[in-house]
Amino acid sequence: MKSLHNRAGAETLDAAVEQLFELAVLLGDAMARGLAERGLTLARAELLWRLQRRGPATQRELSKDLRCTPRNVTGLVDALEAAGLVERRAHPTDRRATLVTPTDAGAQVAAAMDAGYRATGRELFDGFGDDELIAFVSGMDLVLGRIRGAGGSDRSR
Repeated sequence: MKSLHNRAGAETLDAAVEQLFELAVLLGDAMARGLAERGLTLARAELLWRLQRRGPATQRELSKDLRCTPRNVTGLVDALEAAGLVERRAHPTDRRATLVTPTDAGAQVAAAMDAGYRATGRELFDGFGDDELIAFVSGMDLVLGRIRGAGGSDRSR
């Protein structure tokens, strides 16, 4: 099997990389605007998103999930708690631990983020055939795997 370098010229490779960087910037800007409208930073939104997906969690679990320090999680939880989006509750089996749980308002914000996420997907991929979408996902899996393998998945907060 020929490599991409043999099938596509340097100009095509440059265009692909340029498009990836443009996509990152455009998606980042759109996310920042949408989160700002909800009074959230990316880090706070990610914590809330994870709680919505996994359910209540200890701050230690969140630290591991978010790949950041427990101190950073404390700051994120403090800010979300002050905004009325999460609350700390006693752990049912470990009296030394507390669980971070979305409030009703936090669950509503997370549900709105989820709805926006799905609407964006429908908008961006409208008109794609099944084969095109499968090829896109397959190609992105490869690219993201390479980025993650190069240490691109570490997130410092």
